Amino acid sequence: MDTKDKFMRAAIQEAYRGMDNNEGGPFGCIVVKNGKIVGRGNNKVTSTNDPTAHAEVIAIRDACKTLNSFQLEDCDIYTTCEPCPMCLGAIYWARPNKVYFGSNKQDAALAGFDDAFIYDELPLPFNQRSIPFIQVDREITLKTFDYWDKKEDKIQY
Repeated sequence: MDTKDKFMRAAIQEAYRGMDNNEGGPFGCIVVKNGKIVGRGNNKVTSTNDPTAHAEVIAIRDACKTLNSFQLEDCDIYTTCEPCPMCLGAIYWARPNKVYFGSNKQDAALAGFDDAFIYDELPLPFNQRSIPFIQVDREITLKTFDYWDKKEDKIQY
């Protein structure tokens, strides 16, 4: 068994552990740095009543805590399924080196986890989305960016 298979099996174990504990859906994820697992996660949406508690997000949070960093520099992510749009965004913000995934979004859809509607919504104008997005107080909220720009002790990310 090569290293990639070993780490994917660890992610799969996270998925089974979560399901066995009735924490959420059939998804598991690990984060690896220098050949060592530094973060673990399984889906906990139903047990925490948190729609953002996907395996990848949990694993990223765990790894960042372990590494005391808000980025996953020199890390690889192993996840049992192709990441959903939310997790894809989280992964890009975390900036790992690579993502290894098992099943794909079509497999997930067949199992009842279909994210196609989100991908379909992204290119739509705000007023045509199924959940209306209404811009309010843009001029006032722009001042927060000005404040950030002038802040001398900020940590860039």
